[in-house]
Amino acid sequence: MYLVTGAGGGIGSVSRQVVGLLRDGGSAVRAMVRRDDDRATALREMGAEVVVGDLTNPQDVANAMAGVHRMFFNMSVSPDYLTATSIVCAVALEAAPVEVIVNMSQMTVSQMTLTSTSESKQHRLHWLAEHIVNWSGVPAVHVRPTVFMENPLLTMLAADSIRERGVLVLPFGAGRTSPIAAADVARVVATVLGDPAGRVGAVYELTGPEVLDIDGIAEQYSRALGRPVTAEDMSLDEWTDRVLAPMGLPAHVGAHIATMARLHREGRYDRSTGDVAQITGAPAQTVEQYVAAHADVFS
Repeated sequence: MYLVTGAGGGIGSVSRQVVGLLRDGGSAVRAMVRRDDDRATALREMGAEVVVGDLTNPQDVANAMAGVHRMFFNMSVSPDYLTATSIVCAVALEAAPVEVIVNMSQMTVSQMTLTSTSESKQHRLHWLAEHIVNWSGVPAVHVRPTVFMENPLLTMLAADSIRERGVLVLPFGAGRTSPIAAADVARVVATVLGDPAGRVGAVYELTGPEVLDIDGIAEQYSRALGRPVTAEDMSLDEWTDRVLAPMGLPAHVGAHIATMARLHREGRYDRSTGDVAQITGAPAQTVEQYVAAHADVFS
């Protein structure tokens, strides 16, 4: 029995895709969601057992983990992230011992220290969460994806200007990045869950196949959409005021996205690994491939 948390969806809906991959392989899957809504119904239609609960409620977590052998722990951006991590580890050790937990983290963690301060509160929570998992002694594997192609930076916040003016507006300056599609992260997670032997204790840093500046990203959008898309750099303050703030996101989420934009500008996402291909046997999607498959978002 596999347990997948955060299965209701989020940026890229990684958990939902993991459920689908595991079910395609014939595995028994329990999907944990916050609300019993249409998304929960869709999970049941995949053949998953759905449990409704709160990751910050110990009894809910214990109920969800009962009889579970392997688990994917994933949670949306939240001020309660560390509380949920601690509860999951406690239950995994005491109430429902598991073979392995695959923990969703973030690439930024690999460049953080105990006292670094340039990251967002959510980045800090991920850094602490990894340490909580490790200190607990739970058998775990950490996956650290770079920025998702589905991230608002590259989709929701960029789509209007691409549709209306053929311009990709990003506050990245000369920063370079290697975005990854959620589907590729899901493939890695499902592969590790299916065969954790020799992987417990590992950290996988997941990126796209190449590192690009904003001109390179815009060029791939152009090829994917079959029309010109040019890059436009905007100062971080102006972008925050004109593009991010009008979205009305919760303060914790907005601050996290703004910090990601700044860290891009500072070169913190200028990395590329071959972990996706090494684990799954197939390379990660390029920006062009992803945009071509989701052209309706930008058209």
